[in-house]
Formats: sequence, structure tokens, C-alpha cells
Amino acid sequence: MIDTDVLDTGLGDADDDDFDEAVEVVDSQLPDHRYMDRELSWLAFNQRVLELAEDPALPLLERANFLAIFASNLDEFFMVRVAGLRRRILTGLAVPTNVGRAPQDVLADISEAAHALQLRHARAWADLVQPELAAAGIQVVSWDDLDAADREGLSDYFHAQVFPVLMPLAVDPAHPFPYISGLSLNLAIRIRNAKTGRQEFARLKVPPMLPRFVAVPSTDGTSRYLPLEQLIANHLGELFPGMEVIEHHTFRLTRNEDMVIEEDETENLIQALEAELLRRRFGPPIRLEVTEQMDDVTLDLLIAELDITEQQVYRLPGPLDLRGLFDLSRIDRPELHYQPHVPTTATAFQPAEQNGRADLFAAIRKGDVLVHHPYESFTTSVVAFLEQAARDPHVLAIKQTLYRTSGDSPIVKALIDAAERGKQVLALVEVKARFDEAANIVWARKLEKAGVHVVYGLVGLKTHCKLLHVIREEDGALRSYSHIGTGNYNPKTSRLYEDFGLFTADEQVGRDLTRLFNELSGYAIEKKFKRLLVAPLHLRKGLLRQIDKERLNALEGKPAHIRIKVNSMVDEEIIDALYRASQAGVRVDVWVRGICALKVGLEGVSENITVRSILGRYLEHSRIFAFWNDGDPQVYIGSADMMHRNLDRRVEALVRVASTPHAKELVALFDIAMSDETSSWHLEPDGWVRHSLDAAGEPLTDLQDDTMAQVQRRRRARAVR
Repeated sequence: MIDTDVLDTGLGDADDDDFDEAVEVVDSQLPDHRYMDRELSWLAFNQRVLELAEDPALPLLERANFLAIFASNLDEFFMVRVAGLRRRILTGLAVPTNVGRAPQDVLADISEAAHALQLRHARAWADLVQPELAAAGIQVVSWDDLDAADREGLSDYFHAQVFPVLMPLAVDPAHPFPYISGLSLNLAIRIRNAKTGRQEFARLKVPPMLPRFVAVPSTDGTSRYLPLEQLIANHLGELFPGMEVIEHHTFRLTRNEDMVIEEDETENLIQALEAELLRRRFGPPIRLEVTEQMDDVTLDLLIAELDITEQQVYRLPGPLDLRGLFDLSRIDRPELHYQPHVPTTATAFQPAEQNGRADLFAAIRKGDVLVHHPYESFTTSVVAFLEQAARDPHVLAIKQTLYRTSGDSPIVKALIDAAERGKQVLALVEVKARFDEAANIVWARKLEKAGVHVVYGLVGLKTHCKLLHVIREEDGALRSYSHIGTGNYNPKTSRLYEDFGLFTADEQVGRDLTRLFNELSGYAIEKKFKRLLVAPLHLRKGLLRQIDKERLNALEGKPAHIRIKVNSMVDEEIIDALYRASQAGVRVDVWVRGICALKVGLEGVSENITVRSILGRYLEHSRIFAFWNDGDPQVYIGSADMMHRNLDRRVEALVRVASTPHAKELVALFDIAMSDETSSWHLEPDGWVRHSLDAAGEPLTDLQDDTMAQVQRRRRARAVR
């Protein structure tokens, strides 16, 4: 039975030095080369995404979507991770990586692996997905495939919709080489002046606001699409009258878009961020993608003008920028998509009458409610809870952290509604959420104008925790209602991201959140909370203590088991603690979606560690930490990954799950994920290996389909009652 009294998290300071000293003694027994390189591990993660695109068992348009996800992921990797490595080298601040290698050597490894992956990605499109789409009646054609009537119709479209927005830029003594924006698709054009015979160069940007794939009318029921750059390329004569077009090739540039914001107590963070967003547009080039047919003269010109190296050039079969497949993957062909999963309302939040409205406060008072998204609806849980709080005349205050949300979010609307109804509303907005900075600034100002108290967290720390706190007056006393989640308060991504959220009226959690919000809107975070583990001051220490407790139990001959589900497992101190636990005989199960720097199969070190990865229609995003604790399981959920930034440079929060049924539900999900009967990738000493079929060639259990089926069974069982 899980103790529901106040948890002693063991976060006191009296024996910290002794604990650290013991750790140092044991660490000396661990081998030197015990970590995977984090950058190469990330590329291995994106390879797993690519393997989904290559899988003929998956619905065809979903495979196209995975090709687009791979491309988008790789863009961000270059814009942030590779850019960061190059910046540190250029500034002379390069330090060894997590495996002790020089950044220059890691860049060379990244280049080799990324070149191979991008070629494999291009082949997956050209050799696998594109031909199968064509067989299914969705054709991506070239200009040469079109007859005269097709070309005439497309020429009309070009003149009406494309030609007016094109801006060819010449390069000559009067026109310097133009600025090439990051991730833009461009045509490099070499032309000859018919009068002088002189060769010139021009750059033409493919307009990003137009459809990447232009629909070609068809009379036989097939859907046909022409890449926009091909349509433009076959009308260059109209853009350069009197000139002879000698060569034209597509290219694409990736720039450094990792922002560095210097904060101090007196600086206006919003102004600093807006200035940095402007600088981001002009970051140095990181990667140049060109079509494999590009001639040497054109390529040499681009290399010289962009000041890049051969290592940064990626020659690829066309078309470049397969993010455009996001659009194609939305084609309305149900048989080529996943079977629809319709989220159900969490059992506790289902109204008593069929067309009635649930009282979420009453439901939470009866007991904690654990909601699993997207299987259980975000709209009828989190959004409904906030909207009810905004309307309820007994609610006095609402406090919420916002890391990423959508611009038209009902979350933002509910906070504004609450403020307009005279409630105290605090929104702690993280404007530094990468690539969402500009959007966050816009709706943060919208909240301020409505009377919401908007604060931007603590200097030097990103606020990444997912917290919602409601204060309600009941029978002359104040009562707390809290929500602590693993995912962002974003209704759009909640349909695609797998996450958990805990609703509770527990007064201790309420007191913890009251203090935490006060500190987040103030100047510092205190060291101890009762039901929460909070970074940066004590989340790491709390987890290390739990891990070490399992190690000590194993040494005493007691059963010991650690289960951790995260997006990334990189932090060396946490990994070393898991190694020590494994050496003592603790069974360690790690379920990781992305980067994993932990090595399995290290003799005498990690034989008791099993690592699995699951990718699929939903992005596995929840974080779960479960410790057997000598038969009194301690289970936490929250926002933190096992990375330096989460443990040291962010405000993160884990909450202990006090309900025994909820703890069992989380552990049961974990056991299914780690089972050899479940489709997953296994981390082996030589890398990741996919296991999707059993010995007879039949598909293994799909965890996400299985979870949806379980949720639907629970709903039907309640309906019967």
C-alpha cells in the first residue's frame, strides 16, 4: 500500500556530504567509456523515425508524414545542436563532449552520419513511398511527365498565382550576393546575356506562402502534384527576358537559429528576446543542401559566397525539403491513414446524465484523477476544468504555467475570461520556449491587456513545469485544486502527444504549489517541498536518493526495481547512479523516446539495465519515475527529462502519485512497454534494433493501439454499470 501521508522525500541537508562522498568512491569503479555520444544518439533517434517511413506495414500517407517529420527534426538538429558546436569552436569555448571527444571530431562524425541518413531519406521517398503513392493514385510528377494540356493549365496558374510574387535577384558589380534566409528553398540560376555573351548569376526564392506541391487537374480520378520549384524552373525565360538560361539548380540553406539571451535583473526580457529573434534571421550558415545534378561552377560560387566548407554541403536527389510532404500527408484518403482514435472523457469526469455537464470540482474532491492523453480527452479534462474555474463564482484565484500553447487556445481564453470576471489570475509564461518565442510574446501581451498578472519566471532559468492551481472558497474556507502534468497546455499538440496529468484536491500539494508559484513570481525557489520534487535545487538529489535506496535494498537481498520513462536520458550523474544500481543487482528498465547516452551490455556495469524505445502515431512525451521501495512503490510523474538543462537550468516539477490504483496503472503501462511481446526498438551494445514481428512473422503488440483499447473498455464498463 502506498503511504498517502506526507512523503519524506529525504531531501534534508545533514548527510549530503556523506552521500556525495560515497558516490565518488563508487564512481571510481566505473569504466571511462561508459556513455554514448549524445549527438550521434539523437541521429539514431531520427533514424528510428525514418524506419517508420520505410515500414510497408504502416498506412501509406502516414509514412509520408514520417518522412516530413524526419526532415523537420533534422533541420532543428542542425539549427541548434550542430550550430552550437560550431559556435563554441569559433569562439574558442569548445569543451569536450559528454564522451570526452573534441567538438571538431564530433562534427566530423555528425557529418558522416547525417550525410548517410539524408541519402537514405531521399531514397525512401524516391524508391519506396513515392512509387507506392503513385500506385494508390497519388502521383508526384515532373514537368516532363505532363502533356501539352497539363502544361498550359499550369502556365495559367503560374501567371495568375506565382509570377506576381517572385523576386529574382541578380548578382553583378551593382548587386551583391543576396542574403539567403534559413530553410528557404531557392533556385540558383546561371544566365548568359544574349548581347554581351557575359555569364551572370541570379538567385530566386521559392515563395514559402504558396503550396509546395501544385495540384495538376486529372480526368481519371488520380491526384497529381507538381513540385512548385519545377513549375518555376520551367518558366525562367519569362523572368529573364533576353537572357539564355544556362543552368538552374535547387538549393537550400540551414542557419544557426539557437538563441543566446543574456539576462540580468534589470533587463526587460521581452525586449531582449525580440532583439534576439531579429538576430536569429541572420545566423551563420550551418548546412547547404543542393541537388545532385548541380554543376561545379554553381556549387563553387555558393560555397565561396556563403563561406562554408565542403563538409557542410549535402548533395541529394531531388526534391529538396521534404517537409512539404506534411501537406500531402493530409490528403483525405482514410484508407491510407491510421484508423481514427477518438479520445474518450476520463471516467471520473463523465457526467452523470448523458447530455449533462460534469462538475469537475466535485469529481476531484472524491479522489485524485489521473488522465492519460490523447487516449483521454484534454478538452473534457484540462480545458473543461479551467473553463469551469473561470465561470465559477466561488473560485478566487487561478495560477498557471504556460510553456507552449496555441495562439487561439481555449486555455488563454479561459484565463482572460477569469480575469474579466474579477478573479486573481497569474500566468507564468516561458517566453524562451525554443521556436515558440515570437508566438509566446504575442499572447503574453494579450493576457496582460486583459488584466492577467503575467510574469516571466526566474532569471537564468526556463520554467518548464506544467502546473495549474485553482483556489476556491467552500463553506467559508479556501480549498486548493491542482493539476500537474507531463505535457504542455496546448490543445493542438495534446491530440498527438502522449502525456499524463494528475488532478488532485490534496491540501499538501496545494500548499506546495502555493509556495512554488509565489517563488516563481518572486526571486528564488526554496529547497524543500512535501509532495513535489522541484528542479533546479533538489529534483536531481531526490531522484539520486531514490535510486541509491534501491541499490542499498538490493545489497541487503531485498527485491529492487527502477523504472524510468523519459524523452531523453543524458545526465551523467543519473546514468552513473543507474549503473551503480545495476551493479548491485537492481533491475533497471528505461523507456526513452529520443537520446540515450546510457550504454547497455557493459560487463560488470549494466547487465541489469534494459532500454526500450517506442515510436508511433503518437509522440511518447510523458515522464514517469517508479521505484519499488521495498514493496511500498514510489511513483512520480512530471515535466523533467534526464538532461543537464532540465535538472540544472530549468524549473521542473515531479509529483508523487499517491493513489495505489493510479500507481499500478502507470507501472502496468511500463510493463507492457518493456515486454518482448510489444513492438519497440531495443538498445543493444551495437545500437538500436527494431522488434516489430514475432518469430512467426506476425506483428507484435502495438502499445498505443492497446492503450486505446483499454481506455475504451473502461468506458464501456462504466456505461454498463
